[in-house]
Amino acid sequence: MLNRADISNTLAADSQGVARLRQAAQQNSPQALRTVAHQFEALFTEMMLKSMRDATPQDGVFDNDQTRLYTSMLDQQLSQNLANKGIGLADMLVRQLSPSSPHPAGRFVLPHSPGTGTAAQPAAQDSPAVSGGAPATGPGAPTSGREHAFMKAMHTHAEAASRASGIPARFMLGQAALESGWGSKEVVGTDGTRSHNLFGIKAGADWHGKTVKAVTTEYVNGVAQKRVATFRAYNSYADSFNDYASFLRSNPRYRQVLAGAQSPEQFARGLQQAGYATDPHYADKLGRILSSPILA
Repeated sequence: MLNRADISNTLAADSQGVARLRQAAQQNSPQALRTVAHQFEALFTEMMLKSMRDATPQDGVFDNDQTRLYTSMLDQQLSQNLANKGIGLADMLVRQLSPSSPHPAGRFVLPHSPGTGTAAQPAAQDSPAVSGGAPATGPGAPTSGREHAFMKAMHTHAEAASRASGIPARFMLGQAALESGWGSKEVVGTDGTRSHNLFGIKAGADWHGKTVKAVTTEYVNGVAQKRVATFRAYNSYADSFNDYASFLRSNPRYRQVLAGAQSPEQFARGLQQAGYATDPHYADKLGRILSSPILA
């Protein structure tokens, strides 16, 4: 059993220390978790110090390879000392990754990264609900408080859009859940602007409303690539549901999808075949959510 003293007194970048970190992580114990979190904090601090050093002139009279080496070693030890005192990052990691946390490891909230659509088309969210970030959804799968809260907040909007368009509310709710990660990864502009865009619909030349620019994941020949795209923005979630329904109804490529979708599986496959998203696994992801008991 490794203890924190075995690791915390070594340099953050020491190779033997890294090996002991790997052993500690495999123990899957609260003590090992805190040890690894502190070392991560030390590495993070060291990266900040290095960035600060790189931003300052290093061509003075007394600067040479030796002074830079000793400065690097000093920064490593300084980062370790700062991490031992704590800057708050390790505590946050322990809370997030602890098995007893209400936000377990798989749900560590990361910066938003909207979907996988094509230009002027909806983008498939890299949703934690379907890509390993949250428990898999499907028949008999447990549902979380977040999923129930999302359904409660969006059900009325979906029903209203369904009455106006004829598209089943269940289908719209399932796709909104996939695209937005059950509301946790709504499209947010690079400047922090909210979009109320739950379906990842991009702003093409025919869109004259508000927009936001956001980082998105596109699949090109099956390979995921990060890009910045322009998405539609709305004043409310009700507007998002209404525009999504109108988008499907007015676009000829989805006419057969709506006409022939007698089951969730047909709807999911039809959307992928019509090119709604570039994610090659989009139909499977959407089908699992649409088959979830929470949407029954």
